[in-house]
Amino acid sequence: MKKVNIAIVGATGMVGRTFLKVLEERDFPVNNLYLFASSRSKGKKLKFKNKEYSVEELNETSFNRDIHIALFSAGSEVSKKYAPIAKENGVIVVDNSSAWRMDKDVPLIVPEVNPEDIKWHNGIISNPNCSTIQCVVPIKPLHDKFKIKRIVYSTYQAVSGSGMGGIKDLENGIEGKPCSKYPHQIAFNCLPHIDIFMENKYTKEEMKIINETQKILNDYNIKITATAVRIPVRYGHSVATNIEFENPFELKDIYKTLKTAKGVILKDDIENNIYPLPLEAEDTDEVYVGRIRRDFSVDNGVNLWIVADNIRKGAATNTVQIAELLLQTI
Repeated sequence: MKKVNIAIVGATGMVGRTFLKVLEERDFPVNNLYLFASSRSKGKKLKFKNKEYSVEELNETSFNRDIHIALFSAGSEVSKKYAPIAKENGVIVVDNSSAWRMDKDVPLIVPEVNPEDIKWHNGIISNPNCSTIQCVVPIKPLHDKFKIKRIVYSTYQAVSGSGMGGIKDLENGIEGKPCSKYPHQIAFNCLPHIDIFMENKYTKEEMKIINETQKILNDYNIKITATAVRIPVRYGHSVATNIEFENPFELKDIYKTLKTAKGVILKDDIENNIYPLPLEAEDTDEVYVGRIRRDFSVDNGVNLWIVADNIRKGAATNTVQIAELLLQTI
């Protein structure tokens, strides 16, 4: 397999460091590796495959070299400024921020769901929101078989979704210290508030999962609503997902469909208290589904409990999987 030159933007952040870990674990064919971050991280050393690399300060000339793919995870503003610069230099950008997700000219990809969308990228590919990723992996095969009419998402999201600041707030709260990242104490608490509030009174996070699900499934007729809640868990998002289908189904067919779905692991044995747990999903790449049961309040409804590691499958791993798709085109 041809080796490629890779750049990581935001290399010292939580997701950036996980990029390195996942690239190494999956034996991604890296030739030259370039690490970029802000001026604060310039000169820091990071290891990849037992070799140390120095972090460079990101600037307008960073991509004036032979780079095939750049993995971005440094926030929307950085992506808006530097992704076009990278693209102009012939680099294919896979961006983990929300900057390009709803751009009609930028594919929004989950490799288990819509890998074919890689074909129409114009130099920038977007990685979806963490909660969206873990939901569409099991939802897509169900949509293909039974056609989804409506989805109600209720998310229970780990503090690592807010970066190191979220983890610090949780740790400080446990010790009785004040928070600085969140508007309220997160320790021993739940905050129905992720990202900013919009004019329609939904949060930006809630609108992300609604809009991104429709785009990834390429079906804007699906009715979706969402409530996103931050909970005092370090890693692993959980989503209570209520789905109403247009077509009738047997529960055994839901199990059968999910059992063969790529990237999905069923954990559904309530007699033995087996169901997906964020603690068990931590540091893994699969999406776990359980608590599967019919919703008796509607004609064709089902409830799912969906859990995944938000830093791995919800960010770094999905981004690297997109880069793996690109290997076939470079």
